[in-house]
Amino acid sequence: MRHAETVTFGGSGLDRAAELRADPAALAEAAQDPRARCVLLWRGKPLVEGADALRLSRLAADHPVLIDAPGAPLFLGREDGAPVFARDLTEWRPEDFDETQLGGFFDPSEQRHPALAADQRFAELRRVMTRLSPRDAELAATARALFGWHATHGFCARCGAASDLAQGGWQRVCPACGGHHFPRTDPVVIMLITHGNSALLGRSHGWPAGLYSCLAGFVEPGETIEAAVRREVFEESGIGVGPVRYLASQPWPFPASLMIGCHGEALDATIRLDPVELDDARWVSREELTDVFAGTRTDMVPAREGAIAHFLLRNWLADRLD
Repeated sequence: MRHAETVTFGGSGLDRAAELRADPAALAEAAQDPRARCVLLWRGKPLVEGADALRLSRLAADHPVLIDAPGAPLFLGREDGAPVFARDLTEWRPEDFDETQLGGFFDPSEQRHPALAADQRFAELRRVMTRLSPRDAELAATARALFGWHATHGFCARCGAASDLAQGGWQRVCPACGGHHFPRTDPVVIMLITHGNSALLGRSHGWPAGLYSCLAGFVEPGETIEAAVRREVFEESGIGVGPVRYLASQPWPFPASLMIGCHGEALDATIRLDPVELDDARWVSREELTDVFAGTRTDMVPAREGAIAHFLLRNWLADRLD
């Protein structure tokens, strides 16, 4: 697919400088580099700045707010030759904020720290991802995914002992048994399933009213991507799928998935819905989907802009899958 790397979180070509990760002296030197900058997160929300031209904030390594950021910085790579790190400010508690909004499907809240500039605030990445440059989006997604992994994998999976951060955040090492653990990424297939002039869309339980998207599911052990596409579609909708082809992928740090976008051709159009898996599924014609994206229908809302489902459907409508 010619437009594959234009998907959100892709295509920035970040220099991850992996050769420095196993060199503690080189990482220490990078941290002391006066050009070094830090990306800051709070409870998974990146620090951004600006209004119409939104940017990911990059703080100097000696910025006062970083005094309250516990733990070692994570090394993200180099940007124009300068080291880029990530820090986490999760233990900070803003005054008068509604904690029930955090982590919701749409979180409109923004948090401002008194030690930061007036236009700098923490914002939900899913809400602002399409307003960031590809480089800013990749840095924010990488930092969020890494911090999320460390937050849930502090103990060795082999012996249960507390593990230590290593290699600039790209590994955890168990001092008790010597086990080495690496950031987890879960492969997920997400499918544009078509039958003639129509695409198969579904909605999960608990989604906002009217929201429909492509079907998706985790790849199981011992399964190919193509087999996962066919299994998931059949399990959720009862529809058999014939030819399957890969289209594009998207890192999705909510919390740690790689969305593998595929196109599959349905063998029939009879939906036999599994009500445990989906709340609803339906065939939507190109003409109907065009109206959905135009906002002229009241019964359906398209997949979130910035998500690969939105990307696949838009390119299908524009006849740009090849």
